[in-house]
Amino acid sequence: MSEAIKSTPIPSLGQAGADPYAIPLERIDVSDSELFETDTLWGYFERLRKEDPVHYCAESLEGPFWSVTRFDDIVHVEKHDEIFSSAGSIVVSDPDPEFPLEAGFITMDGERHQAHRKVVQPAVGPRNLKRFEPLIRERVNEILNGLPIGETFDWVDKVSIELTTGMLATLFDFPYEQRRKLTFWSDLATAGPEQLEALNMTEDDREAVLLECLEVFTGLWKERENSPDGKRLDLVTSLANGAATQDLTPMEYLGTLILLIVGGNDTTRNSLSGGVVALNENPAEYQKLRDNPDLIPNMVSEIIRWQTPLAYMRRTATQDTELGGKSIKKGEKVLMWYVSGNRDESVIERANEFLIDRENARQHLSFGWGPHFCMGSRLAEMQLRVAWEETMKRFRMVEVVGEPVRVRSSFVKGYAELPVRVHPW
Repeated sequence: MSEAIKSTPIPSLGQAGADPYAIPLERIDVSDSELFETDTLWGYFERLRKEDPVHYCAESLEGPFWSVTRFDDIVHVEKHDEIFSSAGSIVVSDPDPEFPLEAGFITMDGERHQAHRKVVQPAVGPRNLKRFEPLIRERVNEILNGLPIGETFDWVDKVSIELTTGMLATLFDFPYEQRRKLTFWSDLATAGPEQLEALNMTEDDREAVLLECLEVFTGLWKERENSPDGKRLDLVTSLANGAATQDLTPMEYLGTLILLIVGGNDTTRNSLSGGVVALNENPAEYQKLRDNPDLIPNMVSEIIRWQTPLAYMRRTATQDTELGGKSIKKGEKVLMWYVSGNRDESVIERANEFLIDRENARQHLSFGWGPHFCMGSRLAEMQLRVAWEETMKRFRMVEVVGEPVRVRSSFVKGYAELPVRVHPW
């Protein structure tokens, strides 16, 4: 995937190489995926927070939308789902009417959202988390023990994907030897038009692959429906037997699967890679970690804030309303830019610094806020904590030895490749 992305030229809006303060304010489009691929987004969001925190973009590849860029305004939108609805889409693009894929309960509001969420919550609840930790540690040990010492390798492929895809297979009780299919489906589900073009794939190709995903998981559903309660806690069994979900249509089921696959894959996977990048860019913090590995749990929260693996979530206004002095009309798109709120210095002190001993490190927006707060947050934190505990036992440093290859997406803020070398103690 990453080779295709690197080698295929994609038209640019011209913002990535420009001075963010020189472009007319009304022309700024922070949904431009090149800003994320080139890591040149920060000045644009800084300017919007200062000058126009609720910003209207009249023209983009996906039409007009509002950008909400300050922490407190984002929390306001999250808390008022009766005004700012998740229904329809949580990304800037609208659903394809010819392929009506609903992204599961994340595109529901109110009681229906809560009922569907309640069905799958036990899979990442305390009972399963207690059971998962030794399994995660076993897999981390296996992955780290297999890394080539003295050689350059891709951390994304050998560590980040391996760990998170293995955990996804466990959550779904999916055949472990086929776990890389989950990564493939996740990547295609979140690929924008530019990424599909880079992969020489069409929307029809993507739909065919996602229908293959549905076919495989429909087989698992049929195997597990009518399972006795309490025997299994995997996500498919929960969905097939939950009162709110057992009558899902095929497209509703596929949408829920994609939500759970992407949610379980992208946050942890890109935070695992992002943590390595952050420590390399901040050597004093890396030394702080070597001197005091007990900082790892706090560092995990700081990594998740710093990386912000999902850059935004969209809502749609259900009525005319006002936010930050701006009049938002019914039906307009409202994008909550978590990646910006997590750098809002009016709420987070020294927000542009990576500090592994930061006070109140869990005060961030990467898991959302309010009724849609990420239900798998504790599992994500556990995977990252265990991965860093075991990494620090073995390696004095995971050294980045080449330029990271970032994903060309304004939604998934992540890494396609990260060349590293590991240095044992």
